Amino acid sequence: MDVLVVPGQEAARIAADIVERALRTKERPVLGLATGSSPLAVYDELARRRRDEGLSFGHARAFLLDEYVGLPDEHPERYRNVIERELASRVDFAHGAVQGPDGNAADLAQAAADYERAIAEAGGVDVQILGIGTDGHIAFNEPGSSLASRTRIKTLTDQTRRDNARFFDGDVDAVPRHCLTQGLATILDARHLVLLASGTAKSEAVHQMIEGPVSAMWPATVLQLHPHVTVLVDEAAASRLQLGAYFREVRAHKPAWQAW
Repeated sequence: MDVLVVPGQEAARIAADIVERALRTKERPVLGLATGSSPLAVYDELARRRRDEGLSFGHARAFLLDEYVGLPDEHPERYRNVIERELASRVDFAHGAVQGPDGNAADLAQAAADYERAIAEAGGVDVQILGIGTDGHIAFNEPGSSLASRTRIKTLTDQTRRDNARFFDGDVDAVPRHCLTQGLATILDARHLVLLASGTAKSEAVHQMIEGPVSAMWPATVLQLHPHVTVLVDEAAASRLQLGAYFREVRAHKPAWQAW
């Protein structure tokens, strides 16, 4: 696990570099896209590179991490609409190249299985962008989630709904109670995981993810089992790290040939 303590804009640039490398070196790259606040600066940087440098997404596919259950198709916070607004409409993905789980399916279990199959048939995810919740959830895998879980319906905790109320004009009751989410094992199948976190509120979750024991109580700790993870955190999010000085030394002395 590479842990980089960097300012937010530098974190966005490094994450965008990782995505760009996949876009430029792979014939049919597959991206994993997260929503929430953490990846927004990354999407802004990727859109800028499309506009100013001609970076193309036309040969790529993308899969969303999760989707709310029961939001109307036109709701602005439906994650397919969020990704369309924040990234897809600003670059050149082909029509239908960006997929998400169907949170309005009549059979949610079947929709989850279909989504797993679609990711597998695409060849798996090359670069997966991730955020982390204050309780250590990634995607919508809440504390207590199986470390071997696959895409499925989950019930959101009150904490997650409170955290996400900011996207619903502060109305917790407007935040759906259920979602479809990629499971922890599904996320671990991606070849490169890139997680971004900022702010003091995320510091305990970041500490547990990197330095705590692997536990379903802090779902993000499962990333310790993955061979290629890049964690990008600002000083506030890194403030609880016991090995912070070591992570800074690693970055300062990383061999030039060794990419993040």
